[in-house]
Amino acid sequence: MRQRWVQIASLAAALFAINVIARVVIRIGFNEDDTAQNRVSIVMFAVIGLVLATVTFFRSQRVPPSSWLPELAAAAIGGMLLTILVGPLVSGDGPFSGGAGNFFSQVWLYGGFAIVGTLLGYWLATMLGRDYRSKSLAAFAKAKLTKPRRVVRR
Repeated sequence: MRQRWVQIASLAAALFAINVIARVVIRIGFNEDDTAQNRVSIVMFAVIGLVLATVTFFRSQRVPPSSWLPELAAAAIGGMLLTILVGPLVSGDGPFSGGAGNFFSQVWLYGGFAIVGTLLGYWLATMLGRDYRSKSLAAFAKAKLTKPRRVVRR
């Protein structure tokens, strides 16, 4: 059980680290340019989506979705809370300093990119036949084909 929480916390911390890196880049290079800040933020959300897609792709190959999906959701929610509530403190602002619109747009963007990234990772694994269910069905079919036929006597 402890191993499970360590994985969730480390993924949430990695997602938060992506946010911290983006905030440092914005603070150092684009402090006054709003357009560049928006672009860096979109790139940050896209990288978060790609990280979740990659984690989903590899996790979906080993275990069924009922095992990895709650863990991934918990890590994404934890990363989102850290990003939205603690992240602004890194750049010297408050969580609500940009107003409610900015706060909720970050929630929607983070959630959207996280969901799309997770779906893309799972769909890619399924499309390639590498997800847990496809592997189980292939193993079942192989086992059925390799068994010798029973001879029925009359």
